[in-house]
Amino acid sequence: MLETEGLSFDAVRTHAAGPAGQLPITPEMLLHQPSGNLFGLSLNVGMGWNPAKLLGPEVLILSTHGGLRDADGKAIALGFHTGHWEVGLLVAEAARQLAAMDAVPFAGACTDPCDGRTQGTTGMFDSLPYRNDAAVVLRRLMRSLPTRRGVIGVATCDKGLPAMMMALASAGSIPTVLIPGGVTLLPEHGEDAGKVQTIGARFAQEQITLEYAAEVGCRACASPGGGCQFLGTAATSQVVAEALGMALPHSALAPSGDAIWLDAARRSATAILRLLVLGIGTRDVLTQAALHNAMTVHAAFGGSTNLLLHVPAVAHAAGLQRPAAADWAHVNRQVPRLVDALPNGPVGFATVQVFLAGGAAEAMLHLRRMGLLDLRAMTVTGQTVGENLDWWEQSERRQLLKKTLMERDGIDADDVIMNPDRAKSRGLTSTVCFPIGNLAPEGSVIKSTAIDPSVVGADGVYRHTGPAKVFVTEAAAIEAIKNSAIAAGDVMVLICSGPAGAGMQEIYQITSALKALPFGKHVAVLTDGRFSGVSTGACIGHISPEALAGGPLGKIVDGDWIEIVIDRVTLHGTVNLVGTTQRTSNAEEGAVELQRRPARSDLRPHPELPNDTRLWAALVQASGGVWAGCVYDTDAIIAALHKGIGRQ
Repeated sequence: MLETEGLSFDAVRTHAAGPAGQLPITPEMLLHQPSGNLFGLSLNVGMGWNPAKLLGPEVLILSTHGGLRDADGKAIALGFHTGHWEVGLLVAEAARQLAAMDAVPFAGACTDPCDGRTQGTTGMFDSLPYRNDAAVVLRRLMRSLPTRRGVIGVATCDKGLPAMMMALASAGSIPTVLIPGGVTLLPEHGEDAGKVQTIGARFAQEQITLEYAAEVGCRACASPGGGCQFLGTAATSQVVAEALGMALPHSALAPSGDAIWLDAARRSATAILRLLVLGIGTRDVLTQAALHNAMTVHAAFGGSTNLLLHVPAVAHAAGLQRPAAADWAHVNRQVPRLVDALPNGPVGFATVQVFLAGGAAEAMLHLRRMGLLDLRAMTVTGQTVGENLDWWEQSERRQLLKKTLMERDGIDADDVIMNPDRAKSRGLTSTVCFPIGNLAPEGSVIKSTAIDPSVVGADGVYRHTGPAKVFVTEAAAIEAIKNSAIAAGDVMVLICSGPAGAGMQEIYQITSALKALPFGKHVAVLTDGRFSGVSTGACIGHISPEALAGGPLGKIVDGDWIEIVIDRVTLHGTVNLVGTTQRTSNAEEGAVELQRRPARSDLRPHPELPNDTRLWAALVQASGGVWAGCVYDTDAIIAALHKGIGRQ
């Protein structure tokens, strides 16, 4: 350990010849350029760039790359997840294309965690806060190359991709292009990465054997790169990036590692240089019209509710008006769901199959026919949404990929991405509903389309009244499920999971376990935390105010009667306390009861909540909280600090 036998100390060097050639500098550059710009040229040739090629446009490629691969692709050091394992290949492909076009590519990275890996662990306390921190780092990296003429972002998954969009959105007059990291393939035999996360709960309930769990767990991530196979937060974020015009048409959800995936990187590099020529900056692409289109496409896909946190954050970074709950509700009442993807169903096609069926571009064709898109919005192609869709409708790519889907998987693309009439006949309903009531006075959210249809009335209304079983930690809640302490009809209430309690943790471990149980569809979940994009069931999250901020959810005790009503047609919903163990009542009397009660004595942040996350929670609360996107609003934070200092 202390010494290596036979190591030659005589070979240690103190000088080297240095790069050959001369810097292409002029007297004007020496007289007027900052010293940093000049020294940057020395650094560039020191790293091996041809001195004669130094003055091309400099383009920074930022990624969330993680892990270390050998030349043959084998692992030297693992990344956190498949979503960033292969994105280095996209960076390299884009860089080669830039160099071939006489530009000077730079590359930097800020890797990202995996929400799947941290489910049920204290690592989840850093998940959502990471997004803001990564966006800060990525923006700092962008500004640390002062000579950049454009920025390409490459990202795939739940927090790294929203962070990248937030960073790129701040670029203003500088052009940016986003390259989605794509998706992993389905195993030929086995389970997708969403279902496989329930093997612990299913084994505990004696639904599967140890051997089965070991086999399907081994095969779930069938290819080494890409986001999960379901339309969770990662896939939804890719679709939203394309709908915003930040990514090239039909680049979201491509199969990671395939030639068609790499091709998007080459074309994105070409696009960034075209934007430079055209003088189109990020602010020309990210407009209120683009924001409207993104929310519309989100609704048509039935995307993850986590985008209710991320889209406002991107809007804030771009200096746009952030959408409020009322804006989301308005869009979702106008826009039908058109896409049948995991986990929503009814069939549940994988994300790579959605890509072959046409992806975001195909859904946008239907939305154009319905008059629901702003076709004038500019995109990173240098053309408008309308012009891009004209190309897509007539493209050979569109026809051949649909044919491939039929030949390879026997799937009709029109069963994956449907016209409104077909979608309605298949029972697809709109996505997001925002219940209010005496337990959610400032709002909440449910992916109403993910409620099991068998527990929804013929009128399209889900009604559930049941006794509360309250948990102040996720660990206690999952233990109750595994130990059969939860029964049909119960309402699980998980509190202290909001920003101040647990960093607004994602509780897919609970929702996935319930889905795997025969009676799980008859159990509702209420929380001030959030849900994974792959969650299904009657799960109401983002309940505000959170328990630790004085929210009424923090006053619920075991045995209280809770009534949930979700109209999946009109997208209206309520969540109310309507009785106690002693007597039943109604929502009005429940509100009086809540006013009378003190908060529970066991409310407290998780004992392992990091100081970093506590600080994040305080900053986002000063910035408008959950419904404002959990952002850092600098002006609001400074104003709050000054107000606090003034009181002392």
